[in-house]
Amino acid sequence: MFRYIVHRLLLMIPTLLAISIIVFVIIQLPPGDYLESEIAELQSQGESVDEEKIAFLRQHYGLDKPLHEQYLHWVFGMMQGDFGYSFEYNLPVNDVVGDRLFLTVIVSMVTILFTWAVAFPIGIYSATHQYSWGDYGLTFLGFIGVATPNFLLALVMLYLANVWFGTSIGGLMDPEYIDRPWSWAKFMSVLEHMWIPVVVIGTSGTAGMIRRLRANLLDELQKQYVTTGRAKGLPPGKLLRKYPLRMALNFFISDIGSLLPSVISGAEVVAVVMSLPTTGPMLLSALQSQDMYLAGSFLMFLATLTVIGVLVSDIALAILDPRIRFEGGSTR
Repeated sequence: MFRYIVHRLLLMIPTLLAISIIVFVIIQLPPGDYLESEIAELQSQGESVDEEKIAFLRQHYGLDKPLHEQYLHWVFGMMQGDFGYSFEYNLPVNDVVGDRLFLTVIVSMVTILFTWAVAFPIGIYSATHQYSWGDYGLTFLGFIGVATPNFLLALVMLYLANVWFGTSIGGLMDPEYIDRPWSWAKFMSVLEHMWIPVVVIGTSGTAGMIRRLRANLLDELQKQYVTTGRAKGLPPGKLLRKYPLRMALNFFISDIGSLLPSVISGAEVVAVVMSLPTTGPMLLSALQSQDMYLAGSFLMFLATLTVIGVLVSDIALAILDPRIRFEGGSTR
């Protein structure tokens, strides 16, 4: 196991290097850059352009150099903790992310806990009460949840809240707390506004997780070791927890690879619809405006979390399921 972990850690270096090259090339594919677009927009509006500032930014961030030198400048800057300058916000990328990253982590973690808290008991009940009325009803609700897009559910809830209660449920806090320092009142306002985005974002994930847990658990309950356990007189609850449920959780662990980046990226479309101040809309805006350093830093951060998440899930799977082994070869 130790050799496997070391090998995977060393393999992460060329993997992230290749990803950084792909990200940089994709960001550079559209013609021009943010500064050229900004100059053209200001000139079309008849406004003056601060040539000294534009020249300073081009020289400071290497935009006047060949592409390979720009790439090296960007990569070595990230290694030193300098993620570049956001041209759209006129701030360093480190300062732009700030509260948005904190709010994204809070919303995503609460959504994950909500998804697991709802999916686990329902999935276990459906599997252990197969073909009962409760199983049919929960299966029907699960199909509705899977078939309903999150953004559509968000629009419906926005409309119903406005019609029934005459209020807007967009955003994550009351307007008076926006751009104000954190306080207990601001934190409580976030908690009051959070439950609706959590329900909207977590609905499809909860429905899908219920279906997967039910299917995996049903498959495990039909295996020979469960029959043997029943024959030995093990209590049903202990038998379920110790063996089939443990094996059915493999897909939860394997999802860690996609879970970590989703914590940062969030549900972009839902965040746009509900005006959530998370990092998802910021990433979309950065890609649209060719804010290369902001978009590139986000994409590299998500790629790093994905690689780390896959490694963590592989190690956790080996610990959870003794049938999984990473060492090659065979024993005689």
